[in-house]
Amino acid sequence: MMPVGKSRSMRAAPLAAALLAALALGGCSGEQLTSLTSASIEPVVPAAGSAYGGASQAETNDATTGPREVIANPSVAEVMQTGPLPEMAWGKADAPVVIIKYMSLTCPYCRKFLQEVFPEIKKRYVDTGKVRFILREFPIGRTSGTATIALRCAPPAKYLDLYGKFLDQQATWVSQEVRPDAIFKVAQQVGMKREEFDLCLKNQGMIDGLKWVKDRGRTLGIIGTPNFFVDGKLVKRVLTAPELSTMIETALAAKGATASAAR
Repeated sequence: MMPVGKSRSMRAAPLAAALLAALALGGCSGEQLTSLTSASIEPVVPAAGSAYGGASQAETNDATTGPREVIANPSVAEVMQTGPLPEMAWGKADAPVVIIKYMSLTCPYCRKFLQEVFPEIKKRYVDTGKVRFILREFPIGRTSGTATIALRCAPPAKYLDLYGKFLDQQATWVSQEVRPDAIFKVAQQVGMKREEFDLCLKNQGMIDGLKWVKDRGRTLGIIGTPNFFVDGKLVKRVLTAPELSTMIETALAAKGATASAAR
């Protein structure tokens, strides 16, 4: 790795401060990471003949996009509604409890959850067929948006692997300026070729599909990342393994009682 120059260190300082603020507040949101907030999923695609890695344009705060319809108490059917892109998930399709996590690849708390909470939940509930764990994209900022498009362009069998790599390696590619080269170096680890990556960033169908996922999330009440639906109930905060386990056990017990009453 090449040494980080003084100018880059100075540019990175505001991002570091924003990430620390997010950690202190317990999540990543448009309000907390104003400099990274974006109402769109549009990636930064360099103009013909230009070098990758130039600074991105300033992002527009989500609040400027105007009011959005928010469903106060969405039904399970409304929560489970899907758009043009398939759901990406771990676990059995018919698991009794469904957890949906809205994530941004630049969110430090999403990384923390994946590293410290999810392994236990996966072992106890996902691998045993009790929980289906669905990921939905909610990119905050154009850096996250660009990486998210690359994530969706990976073969479905590689999606979850690449998702983990993007989170685990945040320090290598996350910055206020969008750096496609750094993002590609992560995508390359699951076999993506540069030509595929470059074409991916111009895939308008993929961009539109991801925009649908994020807009639908807002309609369901998602305000940042990580936000969750646990058995249809919205949780707008970071969850620990004990907290999430309690929610799962409560949902399993309720479903067990319902099944017994039906017999």
